[in-house]
Amino acid sequence: MIRYFESFAGIGAFRSAFEKMGGFECVGWCEIDRYAQKAYRALYDTGGEKFYEDITKIDYGGMPDFDLLVGGPCCQSFSVAGRRLAFADDRGNLFFNYIQILEAKRPRYFIAENVPHLLGISQGECYRIILEKISELGYRMCWRVLNSSGFGIPQSRRRLFLVGYLGDRCPAEILAFGGNDAENCGKGKTEQLIGGSQGSRVYSTNGTAVTQCSGSGGMGGKTGLYFIDCNPSPQMTDAARCITARQNSGISHHRGEHSAVFVDDAPRAILNPFKEHTRQNGRRIKEPNEPMFTLTVTDRHGIVHRGRIRRLMPVECWKLQGFRKDQFEKVAATGMSDAQLYKQAGNSITVAVVEAIARNLLKFDEEVSSGKYH
Repeated sequence: MIRYFESFAGIGAFRSAFEKMGGFECVGWCEIDRYAQKAYRALYDTGGEKFYEDITKIDYGGMPDFDLLVGGPCCQSFSVAGRRLAFADDRGNLFFNYIQILEAKRPRYFIAENVPHLLGISQGECYRIILEKISELGYRMCWRVLNSSGFGIPQSRRRLFLVGYLGDRCPAEILAFGGNDAENCGKGKTEQLIGGSQGSRVYSTNGTAVTQCSGSGGMGGKTGLYFIDCNPSPQMTDAARCITARQNSGISHHRGEHSAVFVDDAPRAILNPFKEHTRQNGRRIKEPNEPMFTLTVTDRHGIVHRGRIRRLMPVECWKLQGFRKDQFEKVAATGMSDAQLYKQAGNSITVAVVEAIARNLLKFDEEVSSGKYH
């Protein structure tokens, strides 16, 4: 059993993954945001665990012992969505509080998550300082930028993961993943076995399911629901853009930010698209799945698609971060506003990515504990 402490806990993405995997036990957590605290307590049984609100005020001597420190130190100081002040921003310095816990408690492992721009900010100097300070504590480290879209999640979310082991063995295999969903999470992408019109297609039971909705149909013919940029010139996308804490703010002028959903109605037959008053039997547009109008030598026929763009719902944002619907409902039942539900999802880590890391960590720890490696 690996005992862990979750710093910068948010809504508990690490914990959600660890509880699903098994083999982990939480001994304490730290989170300063009161809404995230509320969500965390609604989701997990925290009885008997040590809680700290402010990581800068932790009495390290009073902390329980643990084998693994996890957390995603505040990323706003390094993110392209912020001012990128790095260590000139107090939030950027919170990474050093994370390192101080490593120094005080000396856990065997740690996992830290942040935005990939941490690698290059200040020409890489900030990341060099972080690695240097952790290396001085005796940790062997590896890091890798992982995208949620490679772990069975339809969201493009690139994040840096830094893993450390207090020993002589390099922990690189903990972040060793293949290049596709099947290798990373055991689930293949949707595989269409038999094509054809909507309603007659057959998909493989070994892949991920197509999205279910009422009135399915439209471009691609998979679901009737399609991700679209919430930008002034929207573009269709295969996966959702990175979910942010400001997901409910509507149209964004940052390129490739803020996904919405394009709901595409089934195609309808239309008669003489450019002649508003032309009719056949009193009608100009038919209902979906009705046959075409009678062909004549004078009429022009066509197909019309009608669609609308709607904002992603809070529950969709949570699911795009790998949380289950029942988890979302527990938090929503506390009376939390939609604005906060969006924010907590945007600030979270993708659960499916943590699951994959946890799977490799358990294997690594088993080999170390067996004496195979020292």
